[in-house]
Amino acid sequence: MSDISVNDHLEGILSDFEDTAQEQGLDLEPPVRMEEEKEVMEEMEVEERVVEIEHPLPCLSESDTQGIIKGRDLFGYVGIEAVLDQMRRKTMKAGFEFNIMVVGQSGLGKSTLVNTLFKSKVSRKSCTPNYEEKISKTVHLQSVSHIIEEKGVKMKLTVIDTPGFGDQINNENCWEPIVQYVNEQYEKYLKEELNVNRKKRIPDSRVHCCVYFLPATGHWLRPIDVEFMRRLGKIVSILPVIAKADTLTLEERLEFKQRIRQDLQANGIRVYPQKEYDEDAEDRILNDKIRENIPFAVVGTDKEHQVNGNKVLGRKTKWGIIEVENIAHCEFAHLRDLLIRSHLQDLKDVTHNIHYETYRVKRLNESNANGVVLSPLTLENGTLEKSDAESHL
Repeated sequence: MSDISVNDHLEGILSDFEDTAQEQGLDLEPPVRMEEEKEVMEEMEVEERVVEIEHPLPCLSESDTQGIIKGRDLFGYVGIEAVLDQMRRKTMKAGFEFNIMVVGQSGLGKSTLVNTLFKSKVSRKSCTPNYEEKISKTVHLQSVSHIIEEKGVKMKLTVIDTPGFGDQINNENCWEPIVQYVNEQYEKYLKEELNVNRKKRIPDSRVHCCVYFLPATGHWLRPIDVEFMRRLGKIVSILPVIAKADTLTLEERLEFKQRIRQDLQANGIRVYPQKEYDEDAEDRILNDKIRENIPFAVVGTDKEHQVNGNKVLGRKTKWGIIEVENIAHCEFAHLRDLLIRSHLQDLKDVTHNIHYETYRVKRLNESNANGVVLSPLTLENGTLEKSDAESHL
């Protein structure tokens, strides 16, 4: 058979096969399509490699000193979150310290409120056997310390009282011993920091918060209130409260709080929490709510009464029981939450990073200017009587 006849025969067979395939819907070009798909896949792989080069994993380089590697970029579980457990264990072993100062004239319920805050007998009056109330001729600072333990967490609480403040006919400069005491604690801490052989943990006697008690007059701030908070607000976190707020009606309480806020703003008095110390939007929202309620109208008591079958802390009167922890009756719960449950650590941070740092810079600048070695402030006799005895609750 000739070559031409063979080719014609093959073409005829191929033509018949194509017609049959078309009738059955078969695709006769798989090799070509496979080649095309292979080329497309290769192009996609090249594009992916280009994308990876253009957007590499965040990492440190010579020009970039900080990278952010999130969970989705990690190859597996690292265990960084366990650091929180380590910090918790160390804190529970070592415990922590909190120093609170209460300032106000006699009879405003300072001792009772402190006892109510910590639900234990922690005030100086409660811890002194055969205590006899006497009006001191001068402001005479006294402090008492306790170790309170709750669910394995230990806290050394120091309550600094200021008997004699505002109790005299002439109260001129009655804030000076308090200012001196606050600065003395900063000085003690600074001396410990400057020692060549420092202690592993420096004892912290600095005042972390000063709760200032305002009498429920229903009028404006008194000159002594304005002067005290204006001076102390520069060196310590001040939190004003209206004492024995149950002596005011709800309308009187609201008007009094508005007048106090106006007085604070008019006299440039800075009370905690300050707006400039808000770290982020979340802090700002929380602190704005607190600032709207300052000063807190509080009532203190350490006595329990039965209300609807439940024991509650409250003051019993002829017309009913004022529940201390009921926000509809007073704002004690807001004060407790701020001091203990939400802002305790922040109060310590503000004391260390703001107030103490301001004092430290001032003292170091004075030392450099005078060319002398830092020395503690001269302690005046009778300024401080500290009870070193600690009670375990």
